[in-house]
Amino acid sequence: MTLKIGVLGSTNGTDMQAIIDAINSGKINAQIVAVISDKPNAYILQRAKQFGLNTLFIDPTGKEKEQYDQEINVELEKQGVELLLLVGYMKIMSGWFVNKWYGKAMNIHPSILPAFGGGMDKDVHQTVMDAGVKITGCTLHFVTEEVDSGPIIAQKAVEIGEKDTIDTLKAKVQLAEQEIILRAINWFKDGRIKLEGNKVRIHE
Repeated sequence: MTLKIGVLGSTNGTDMQAIIDAINSGKINAQIVAVISDKPNAYILQRAKQFGLNTLFIDPTGKEKEQYDQEINVELEKQGVELLLLVGYMKIMSGWFVNKWYGKAMNIHPSILPAFGGGMDKDVHQTVMDAGVKITGCTLHFVTEEVDSGPIIAQKAVEIGEKDTIDTLKAKVQLAEQEIILRAINWFKDGRIKLEGNKVRIHE
């Protein structure tokens, strides 16, 4: 069976491109059935359209958080989404939505959580570099009400070189993000991800 994936994003959708490529090359048996953004000009929508994917801008202006999330949920259910991926999604979700999608919604964060949680995109990399640490990376976790605090599915470390800039570090971390997202999609599809309290077990 082909896994139906939904994507929420507010930025460029670089990680989504890796999923599209993996689907097209047969590395994962999945289909992206909905790409939704809260930003009308987010490149993730343009990227998705280039591949003929179903895209939608849902305007959050003047809407309560739960009301907005319910609109998103209607679209996700309409498309039969089984796994929801947050790729550079800049909105914090309502408790209602988080509970409804618990264990089926994954978020990628550009650091080794719980270190450097809470920020987004280049702000995280700036904070990491300012801290002078030598190792950073990324974390894929299930979405919960508390930001960047859900059960961790996978992590990958990335070394910070002496000559790294925020942009070069971001590029290296994104490659790591793509690796663990693709791995987790296959795990999810095969039923290998088991939630036990706040811990994730990957079954052989």
